[in-house]
Amino acid sequence: MATAPGGGGPATAKKKRPGRHPSAIKRTRRNARRTAINKSRVSRLKSSLVRVEQAIAAGDRAKAAEAFRAAQPEIHRGVLKGALHKNAAARKLSRLNARIKAMAPA
Repeated sequence: MATAPGGGGPATAKKKRPGRHPSAIKRTRRNARRTAINKSRVSRLKSSLVRVEQAIAAGDRAKAAEAFRAAQPEIHRGVLKGALHKNAAARKLSRLNARIKAMAPA
């Protein structure tokens, strides 16, 4: 059963081609640039979180606290740039901080 045009479904499952209008061509170029920048930003975010997680798993409170201090500005920058929702960032920071505080003092 075919759906209405633009409704998504079998009838509109054609491969999308880039726009032919100058503004659409420019938008395609811009989207490619922004996607690369955002992927890089999200990758940095995840890397900083992984460093904190690894330090916590190793049981080294001082190293975990240091990694956490380095990750905080990176996470807040991700929120500012739209790579991460502010509540998600607050939740991640809160949970990491609680796990670091729960570790035995070094």
